[in-house]
Amino acid sequence: MYSPPGSKPAYGTPGKLSGSVQLIDIGGGNVGSVSRFLQELGIVCKQVNSAGDLVGTTPIIMSGVGTFAGVMAVLKDDYYLEKLSDFIHSGTHFLGIAIGMQVLFASSEESPGIPGMAIFPGEVVRFKKGKCPQIGFNKIVPTPAVQLQYPKEEFVYFVNSYFARPDQSEIIAFNGNYLERFCAAIKFRNVTGFQFHPEKSKDAGIRLMTAWLREVMA
Repeated sequence: MYSPPGSKPAYGTPGKLSGSVQLIDIGGGNVGSVSRFLQELGIVCKQVNSAGDLVGTTPIIMSGVGTFAGVMAVLKDDYYLEKLSDFIHSGTHFLGIAIGMQVLFASSEESPGIPGMAIFPGEVVRFKKGKCPQIGFNKIVPTPAVQLQYPKEEFVYFVNSYFARPDQSEIIAFNGNYLERFCAAIKFRNVTGFQFHPEKSKDAGIRLMTAWLREVMA
């Protein structure tokens, strides 16, 4: 694993933001830390506890930790799945963090036979090399498709044994390397996914989240 470099910003010092987002609680205990992180940036967080609370007029963030099957069960049992999919397909801005990114894909080696949301074709796979889970700071490198919005390499915080392998390479926003190259983030139209945890990534997390928020609040 890499250690993060000094705290000098890679691209601009983010200022205070304004606006609101919906934060879906899919379990795992990190919703509070994500909410506090966003509030420190100036964003009002509306925690979504039922599908009835979910609306398509405000950006949606889904964050959590847990298994692919466990999260898909929450989405189905709490009636989020169809409504959330409809909002994403209709253009509502969406950010999936960690397992919230993984369930955007069709399937996962972690939970054979359990279908994902299938917003994108592809599979979530386990690291074949190295100790699992990957824990700590690692470097991510932007692809040409996102360099206007995210122009620099960053060091961000990961806790993951699995990563998405999209069928469409053009949706990959950042790649990382953990004894093999892996997809660390995706971006396609109104959908963004971070495999890492921005709320634990210090200055890099602030920069990356600020860039996303400025886009979706524009």
